[in-house]
Amino acid sequence: MSATDTTPGDADARPPAPLTDAEERRRHREEARMIRTREANLRKDGASKDGQWAAGDKTPLNPNEEFKSTSDPLEVRHRIETMYSKWGFWSIPPTDLRGRFRWWGLYTQRRPGIDGGKTAVLEPHQLDDEYFMLRVRSDGGQLTVAQCREIGAISQEFGRDTADVSDRQNIQLHWIRVEDVPEIFRRIEAVGLFTTEACGDSPRVILGSALAGVAKDELIDPTPQIRAIIERGIGSPEFSNLPRKFKTAISGMPIPDIAHEVQDIALVAVEHPELGVGYDLWVGGGLSINPHLGVRLGAFVEPAKVPEVWAGVIGIFRDHGYRRLRTRARLKFLVKAWGGEKFRKVLEEDYLGYALPDGPGPQIGTPGHRGDHVGIHEQRDGNYYIGAAPIAGRVSGTKLIQIADLTEAAGSDRIRLTPLQKVVILDVPEAKVNDVVNGLRALELEAEPKEFHRNVMACTGIEYCKLAIVETKATARELVQHLDTVFPTIDAPISVHVNGCPNSCARVQTADIGFKGQLVLDEESGEQVPGFQVHLGGRLGRGEDNDFGRKIRGHKVTANGMPEYVERVTKNYLRDRDQDEQFSDWAFRADEELIK
Repeated sequence: MSATDTTPGDADARPPAPLTDAEERRRHREEARMIRTREANLRKDGASKDGQWAAGDKTPLNPNEEFKSTSDPLEVRHRIETMYSKWGFWSIPPTDLRGRFRWWGLYTQRRPGIDGGKTAVLEPHQLDDEYFMLRVRSDGGQLTVAQCREIGAISQEFGRDTADVSDRQNIQLHWIRVEDVPEIFRRIEAVGLFTTEACGDSPRVILGSALAGVAKDELIDPTPQIRAIIERGIGSPEFSNLPRKFKTAISGMPIPDIAHEVQDIALVAVEHPELGVGYDLWVGGGLSINPHLGVRLGAFVEPAKVPEVWAGVIGIFRDHGYRRLRTRARLKFLVKAWGGEKFRKVLEEDYLGYALPDGPGPQIGTPGHRGDHVGIHEQRDGNYYIGAAPIAGRVSGTKLIQIADLTEAAGSDRIRLTPLQKVVILDVPEAKVNDVVNGLRALELEAEPKEFHRNVMACTGIEYCKLAIVETKATARELVQHLDTVFPTIDAPISVHVNGCPNSCARVQTADIGFKGQLVLDEESGEQVPGFQVHLGGRLGRGEDNDFGRKIRGHKVTANGMPEYVERVTKNYLRDRDQDEQFSDWAFRADEELIK
């Protein structure tokens, strides 16, 4: 058995030897040569240049499509449990290590000490550490006390007490060894959680309102639809080989709270004048280097039909999505090429076999509407929910256990995570509210935070991510500490999102002030240093006024200069704004000198 061709077998067999650097480089060169030859042959034969299965082209056109075609990526779990966990990190072949492992929520971590200038220069094996990030699915952001406590215990025992709340409403752990993965899987699944397709070219964790089932103004609890989608498609070979990742979001709130405009598929609650409460269907949203707002199809989806409509949309992506180039393999490119009218027609005629009724669109948020659910709010049953803000989603295993303890002590069993990296405890009796608020404050989780503490988000960054160029979590913390001191009583929310690379995991294009990590020229030293491209005035939830942030050509900010920059722009906004003018509106009309 070679290091590049591992199949299920005897766990007691001799493990393969690790590849040397020279062997790894040769493997990459040979792989690239084979792909170029294959593409040339396809062009010569007149085959589809986009690799669409529906066009009859199932020939793999890049290394990712190659390894997916040889076996279902979900099958790698057997090898993890019977071979790699026994043989160790260096027994894992590249296509499993940096490919199929993702279908079980595992990404290799960035090796410490590698600066951002090496991110796009070094080979993958040179960036890899011998540890993994593990993403635990919590669809709808829903956790029980037992689940939260178990994740915290796993973090303490196996992950050096690390834990981050992501903007996909799940928890990410770090420093995971492959030797420990089978036991972690066992313990996660024993409390009703799983990591299946938390990463990879697959249907990712489903976003849902953190207030599902408790909000006073909720139109419908989407939890049954989320569970039906999980049962219908998560872990199924029918959808385990997609062109790239597929992001789903469902909200039962009258004003959506799931960033529905930037999801591959979003279903947002509306009330049809004849058919009652159901969902309005959106497709093709996404960010990264080529951001695209989702397209509203104008179709009304009854709750019982949600799983089959979801299967139809993801089926279109699987069959018609572009597989040749990874940079064009998201659903947004297909939707942009087809338009909403054609997409709906194909969905109805080829995948559903019936027409969806037309329906109304969702409500638009009023100025100042946040949707982060931070604070103390009464539920429909008279109890309270308490939303608290960790700084940029950073918590720990210890804190997760303490959150579970606080929740249990209040008589509740329901904890929620939000798409804005917040933590919400449901079902708190009025008499216990102060106990929970004070307990959370002791954990640096503020239910009554200052504005910049409340409104900052950050991705994983260079601390662990192999794609990152700059640090994010620590940078966000320093930013919050500075700005909340300078503006302790600011009367306008300003969201700041910090991302370590151009992929926009922290949704920089939708923030009031978004920072996209890159190396920039320091004017004083003349050297390349960590810094950011700036996006200003991004906004969602505004209907036709939705927009991505404004960029100024050539304008960059160093990481060290970020706090001073945000302070300066904020002061300019406060001096120059019209009465009650939101930052996003001001940023688009302000003169360049005020935002540089």
